[in-house]
Amino acid sequence: MDREFLIDLFADFGPVTIRKMFSGFGISADGINFALSLRAGLFFRADEVTIPDFEAEGSKPFQYSTRAKTVVVNSYWELPARLFDDSEEFVQWARAALAAAQRAKVKKRPKGKRVARKVAAKKSIAPRRQAHSKPRK
Repeated sequence: MDREFLIDLFADFGPVTIRKMFSGFGISADGINFALSLRAGLFFRADEVTIPDFEAEGSKPFQYSTRAKTVVVNSYWELPARLFDDSEEFVQWARAALAAAQRAKVKKRPKGKRVARKVAAKKSIAPRRQAHSKPRK
């Protein structure tokens, strides 16, 4: 799938950003990646809420092979082929994929906690440094 085809495909969904990625494109809305267009097909973000819909359509999760093994990526599932011809239902699935990506983003640990720990660690080190300094007169 080329960029122009993807622009047309997502036209009824709303504005998306399409970026070159791996052997295809990453597709995002509101700064959140929710779809991958690769040689193997179009894959939408999925989670425990949406995976049953993909399974009911006979879709499979994205997978790729390394020299040692086949890796299955359960967070992206292949879009059922019938949806390429049904713009209205395609949009529903795309919105569900975006919602799954948003839920996944909320589940991730906030980066702010890591920074807070570093600050706390620096504060606990500071008194030790003062103990080694010469006393003032």
